[in-house]
Amino acid sequence: MTETMISNVTLKLDNTILAKYSENGKKAVADIQGRAGKAGQFLNWINVLPQNQLDNIDNLFDMAEKAKDNKYTDLAILGIGGSRHTTESLIRMIGKEANIHFYSSVDSESFRRFINTLDLSKTQFLVVSKSGGTIETTVAYENARKVMQEYLEIEDVSDRFIAMTDVSAEKSNLRKMVNAGDIKLSGFVHDDVGGRFSIFDDATIFTLAFAGVDKADVIAMLQASLEAQKEFLNDDINSNIALQQAAFNVNSKLNGKQKHFVEYFGDAFMGTTLWEKQLKNESLKARISTDTNVGPGYLHYNAEADLDSANTDSFFTFVYATPQEKVTTAVLTGVVAAYSNMHPVSVLELKDLSLTTLAKFIEFKHFETLYTGNMLRQIEGDITSMDTALPEVLQPNVEIYKKEVRKAMAQ
Repeated sequence: MTETMISNVTLKLDNTILAKYSENGKKAVADIQGRAGKAGQFLNWINVLPQNQLDNIDNLFDMAEKAKDNKYTDLAILGIGGSRHTTESLIRMIGKEANIHFYSSVDSESFRRFINTLDLSKTQFLVVSKSGGTIETTVAYENARKVMQEYLEIEDVSDRFIAMTDVSAEKSNLRKMVNAGDIKLSGFVHDDVGGRFSIFDDATIFTLAFAGVDKADVIAMLQASLEAQKEFLNDDINSNIALQQAAFNVNSKLNGKQKHFVEYFGDAFMGTTLWEKQLKNESLKARISTDTNVGPGYLHYNAEADLDSANTDSFFTFVYATPQEKVTTAVLTGVVAAYSNMHPVSVLELKDLSLTTLAKFIEFKHFETLYTGNMLRQIEGDITSMDTALPEVLQPNVEIYKKEVRKAMAQ
């Protein structure tokens, strides 16, 4: 393996494959650059969103202070998919999850158990949905509202909820509630930013502020995001680690490896596994199946199958923060060596879990995903016209199950 480092993030892989995909990488970068910033391309997480958040940072922190009101310490986030996994991933990686709670279910037992974990006297609720009509989030909001009305013995509980949704009441039922005064505080889910790419949207920035993260650190994170985006839009595959990882993914796929296992080490990544699965599987569809685990625990339920000689369709990426202890180093070294003897392996090492390093890591994952899908489609001859959004940012198949749910609800 050889190493390439970009701002505290180091990628290790077999670089002998890179020359083979250099031209594909150049075309992928040009394709993304030509679409970024244009309406309907769902790429406004590139440059537009982080710059907007830098301009709006004071408002989001002020909103968080109003929500805390010197007496509320906990935040219960009601949202599903990208409305949850993006925020949860970052909050857990920086170790601020103690007073931040996440809920995505619809059944009454799950809700009962969730509510029972909360101190309602100290909890505010954050409701996140672009459309404002996502069934899971709508049900959760309605149930939480009833609980708070019963707990406080009042009808108006608008000051205990914050909404993040579309700016338009024509597009969002949740925005209608805000305009009607049913929810007092609100921010936005911004246009042309797909949910799985929305980690720096209002919901996450607000949650960081609520959790007590210093504003200067959040500003540094957003600035690091912008810097990383420029680095990952460099079309030289020898210096762009997002292109390198994409080439590794594509090369593995073309050599018959269908299943990509991304193995994180450390409990800090418990939320990240869910975000990456959504990011990759919604973007790459069935071209590559991505699964994620957290080690070392997963070694005691997956390694037997991973290292079986009959396993010929898997490839692996190991992700971890630079280890500080001998035993951690030994486990990582041994595991990577054992897997490398049998499978294609890449390694991503983060210098630390600071917000600036994590911003680089997040953008790496964004661009790795786009480039993997783009390069695979190039090789397959599947080219998307410039007036159509890329398949990697769309999710039409999700509507298939939603349509059936709506039919069942109407019966």
